[in-house]
Amino acid sequence: MNKHEDTILAMIAGYVDTVGFIALFGLFTAHVTGNFVLLGAEVAGVGQGALLKLLAFPSFIVGIALGSVIFKFTERHQSPNAASVLYLLQAALLVSFLVTGMLITPAMGSDASMVLLCGVLGTMGMGVQNARGKLLQVSGLPNTVMTGNVTQIVLDVIELIHRGAAGGHGQQVSERLKWTLAAMCGFAAGAILGALAYMQFSFVAIALPVAVLLALAWNRRAAPASH
Repeated sequence: MNKHEDTILAMIAGYVDTVGFIALFGLFTAHVTGNFVLLGAEVAGVGQGALLKLLAFPSFIVGIALGSVIFKFTERHQSPNAASVLYLLQAALLVSFLVTGMLITPAMGSDASMVLLCGVLGTMGMGVQNARGKLLQVSGLPNTVMTGNVTQIVLDVIELIHRGAAGGHGQQVSERLKWTLAAMCGFAAGAILGALAYMQFSFVAIALPVAVLLALAWNRRAAPASH
């Protein structure tokens, strides 16, 4: 996975996460652990959609497991396409997310069965994205949760101030800072675009990340599974 893919995937994560949050009663599809905070708020009586958020974690796990099984099967039988199959799987899950989302518009209650299914499919799709880097055994940046990236940005800025950008170490830190900033900005841009697109097009907005995933799958169709 190259660094440009990290930025693109971060944009997708921010986009889908924001659509899910707006449309599905505050559900995080990518930053899945954030649902525990919201679940705690709902237990205290200041939120809604407890069951939806409770289902997010097992759905995320199923997405990771499904991605792993399909990737390993493809790698074993048709290795050149193993890298692109995860993009296709995520795209298929997001298409299902889009379709079920359209079926629940106008919005039903947070515990309606179709709303729950919609949330499950979206979270599964982002589970596949989370698993991608580890399955491909590449050292890309985290592209679904930005907390670690923000930490790394601050550490790298302090390091450059302290030791400067000259020399091999300084160049390495500068390069890492550049790509980490790109991923973080990509996530932020995706979140803004996702919000605007959802307000304009409702769940049809999910067609954009699906198209991007299909383009990535096409671009990676003959690439090695890891490098």
